Amino acid sequence: MTKRKFKIGPYLLVSPYVLFFLIFVAFPVLFSFYLTFHKWNVISPMEYSGLYNYEKMLHDRLFYKSLINTLYFLAIHIPLQLVFSLGIAVLLNTKIKFSSFFRAAFFLPFIVSGVVVTIMWQQLYGFNSGLINRLLTDIGLDRIGWLTTEKMSMPSIAIMATWKNVGLYIVLFLVGLQTIPKYYYEVADLEGATDWQKFKYITLPALNPTIFMVVIFSTIGGFSLFIEPYVMTGGGPLNSSLSSVLYIYKQAFDFYHMGYAATLGFTFAIFILLVIVLQKRFLEKNY
Repeated sequence: MTKRKFKIGPYLLVSPYVLFFLIFVAFPVLFSFYLTFHKWNVISPMEYSGLYNYEKMLHDRLFYKSLINTLYFLAIHIPLQLVFSLGIAVLLNTKIKFSSFFRAAFFLPFIVSGVVVTIMWQQLYGFNSGLINRLLTDIGLDRIGWLTTEKMSMPSIAIMATWKNVGLYIVLFLVGLQTIPKYYYEVADLEGATDWQKFKYITLPALNPTIFMVVIFSTIGGFSLFIEPYVMTGGGPLNSSLSSVLYIYKQAFDFYHMGYAATLGFTFAIFILLVIVLQKRFLEKNY
């Protein structure tokens, strides 16, 4: 048998990705897991603490509060995202004037910096001088504490996040709508089907893969909620808008509890994975 010659070319081609993975993915993950068993405030040396961080997390009511807040945000955000993105996509898929302009207009907020959008909506939500409350008072209604009351802080953030991200999902639904064969609708017209029946029995079933994608993307994006509460409310009032990522950030960079922050991060990542798996099984079972 002849020996195969060692070819270095393929290894050189994949080496940039391997280096990127090792430096920016594998090392941070392993180091973070290592931190979960230590106390470290960046300044002083690490101190081995065993399972102390995990025990502390089990009794941390504020962490549970942040999880509940995040799930509450998702319960508002995902339905809004689905309804508005699908509804607007259906309208834009019809023959209307300036459809290209409207598609670009709806997609524009998605590519704008999250900080810029958040500051703009913070001004809109202002209690005394905000545009929304000024419009309410002009028609004789009372002002609403959009960001200053416990009941309204998270729904207000959810509305703003939906407005920012809806453009991406409109594009996804438009792609899905344009792949549905037109003869399905032609046959339905011959059978005398109404618009609602065509939407229910043709459009929705054909869009099941897109709906599944939108739900998964919205869930992952919702779990990473950070910029909006950080800029708009700081997690208040009374921690009503404190998201899990914001709480982890505060533990790490406000209190310098790096080991505990790493523990919260790992636990939160596992929680996200479980939610995504459950969603996947439920949606695939029903679709």
